[in-house]
Amino acid sequence: MKEFQIGNRKIGAQYPPFIIAEVGINHEGSYDKAIQCVDAAVKAGADCIKFQCHITEAEMIPTDIKPGKISEDRLWDIIKRCELTEDEERRIKKYCEEKRIIYLCTPFSREAADRLQSMDVLGFKIGSGECSNIPLLEHVARIGKPIILSTGMNDLESIKKSVETLQKYNCPVMLMHCTSMYPTPYDKVRLGAIKELQDTFDLPVGLSDHSINIYTCLGAVALSACALEKHFTVTRKWPGPDMSLSIEPDELAELVKGSRAVFLAMGGHKTVLLEEQPVIEFAYASVVSIKDIKKGDVLNIDNVWVKRPGTGAISAVKFNSILDKRAKVDIKKDQQLTWAMIDG
Repeated sequence: MKEFQIGNRKIGAQYPPFIIAEVGINHEGSYDKAIQCVDAAVKAGADCIKFQCHITEAEMIPTDIKPGKISEDRLWDIIKRCELTEDEERRIKKYCEEKRIIYLCTPFSREAADRLQSMDVLGFKIGSGECSNIPLLEHVARIGKPIILSTGMNDLESIKKSVETLQKYNCPVMLMHCTSMYPTPYDKVRLGAIKELQDTFDLPVGLSDHSINIYTCLGAVALSACALEKHFTVTRKWPGPDMSLSIEPDELAELVKGSRAVFLAMGGHKTVLLEEQPVIEFAYASVVSIKDIKKGDVLNIDNVWVKRPGTGAISAVKFNSILDKRAKVDIKKDQQLTWAMIDG
């Protein structure tokens, strides 16, 4: 599988999962809230913090449409109030660089992509709604920077066209499996799609998760997801359409810690480790006498058995091989047997 890189951070199956704290529009257009999110994400240990670049007039026509069950407000009004100015976005990016956390931002129009390019971003995150937006994909791909592509609301055939579009311009690509339901019920997360995408495209695949809590993200790591993205807020008490499915700083810290623990626990083979030897010595059993045994007595389950520790010469697994043999010497009760004590 190909390796993927954002800045100096390598992303792939051999590296700990790349953790993206997706602020999105949880700042509700407030620069101060955006900065608070950066500080909280840094403290929690996230690799990356992601925002959304909205230039409302460039990405949509005036409309009264409402975003389903997400909010009762008009989509136009939500996006308009959550816009950050170009100056604010530049200042946020600079602040992220000072705090040594990777800044990413999702463009929803070619004007937004151009703004981000003028800001010299390290790469682009494309949301699921734009996965099949071939004109926008081509516009971003021509820039030539790494692209993380979310794939909610798209099937393999649709994703194939999008990947081909990006790769036509030699863009490094990472896919994110995603279910575009807010929040996503656990039975709709479909973690099996991670391997399906890996096998189909031979690309790094992560999970952009909209379910509640961090459980499915940890499961995704065990299935070799190399990146995890969760909506993030300083507190769910803030207003905003994405708050119900956003995690807070303590949960983000647990996601960072837990994902790395699962990553370290993956792989390997069923063998006996050298490091297990000290436990073997007290946990295993050895063949011992359970009565005084006279020289010439027949060994049977009435006078020999297996007991801990496992430091004896004859392990429990060899027990049946000593039955019906005779004792070569007198053996006291509770002695570990040796092969020299046994005739034949």
